[in-house]
Amino acid sequence: MAGRALIAGAGIGGLTAALALARAGFEAAIFERTAVLEEFGAGLQLTPNATRILARLGALEAIQGRALAPRAIRILRGRDGACLSALPLESAQKRWRAPYLVIHRADLQRALVERLARETRATLTLGAEIGGLTSDEAGVTIGVKRGAIGLKERGDFLIAADGLRSVVRERLGLGGREEALFSGRVAFRAQVDGSSLPERWRAPEVTLRLGAKAHLVHYPLREGAVVNLVAVIESGWRAQKGDEPWDGVADRDALARAFARWSPEARAAIEAAVEWRAWPLYDRPGIASFSAGRVALIGDAAHPMLPFLAQGAAQAIEDAGALADCLEQARDPGAALAAYSQRRAPRAARAQAEARAQARLYHLSGPLALGRDLGMRMLGSERLLRRYDWLYGA
Repeated sequence: MAGRALIAGAGIGGLTAALALARAGFEAAIFERTAVLEEFGAGLQLTPNATRILARLGALEAIQGRALAPRAIRILRGRDGACLSALPLESAQKRWRAPYLVIHRADLQRALVERLARETRATLTLGAEIGGLTSDEAGVTIGVKRGAIGLKERGDFLIAADGLRSVVRERLGLGGREEALFSGRVAFRAQVDGSSLPERWRAPEVTLRLGAKAHLVHYPLREGAVVNLVAVIESGWRAQKGDEPWDGVADRDALARAFARWSPEARAAIEAAVEWRAWPLYDRPGIASFSAGRVALIGDAAHPMLPFLAQGAAQAIEDAGALADCLEQARDPGAALAAYSQRRAPRAARAQAEARAQARLYHLSGPLALGRDLGMRMLGSERLLRRYDWLYGA
């Protein structure tokens, strides 16, 4: 089956979907409401379930040139830096048939855009906001507004990669933009000059530090030139009407209070950041189907992921790979999108549930935290690896 795919959104999911569909023989037209693909965001982890798909799409080599392959994930106790456990990653390629990488979001986006530019079937239109949507048995028509100009675009199907507050999802009646719920946690993100931190902070590892009602993740990026910091704290923050769901001004006093009893080196790293940005973390109830007729949802539009399993980008990339597979194998777009939904919805729901469970585990305090720490030490590396085989090896 060949045809024209309309894609709403040029985030990681939308770009990967366009690449996957173009390589499968479809025309892929992306419409992105922002006028420029800005280099906002921070570091992210590309787990083997994602890099395996990127390799299949011919994008992994360029991405690896901008990424770092950590040798381990090391879990430490926040208050004193004591090691609780380690997940060795040097055998990731052998065990899960793909590498484990960390990369800056902007570097990943740039690599995907460059790879997509080599696909003659793909186009990217910026400053194009999707308005109206009609779907029938023959295809989909969308209204596209570019400044004062309104256009109509026709395609065989529409892929909504337009994020947490998806306009398309709301139009399908699968959940309104205001139904995204604040999780009670805020992620503070920063990048610190690598030369300002001890050498061990630039080691090729992902470090996870756990504490009461807070945790800290850090790893080097761009060959150690910067260290990516993500500090997640429990918070009573509430959105004001009109607030964006990400990238706010950080409350540094709240950050300092949350980590006041942590180890001196953790506090020093937090203080070393020139600028912190705040991302309130949102969640929303799962849905049974990611498609309706000739329209399908991918990424956060379908299944927003709390970051505690590092699966936000990875699950969007999985969506894109599965979508292209189903469309390539079927003759009818509606049937293909339904097959995609059946394939992806249960797995994405499990990843969402596991991320929520990790959130509770990370932020334990008192006797429950002591029990968690003892359990991690007793588990051992091999049993810890096996806990992720279902996710990374799929």
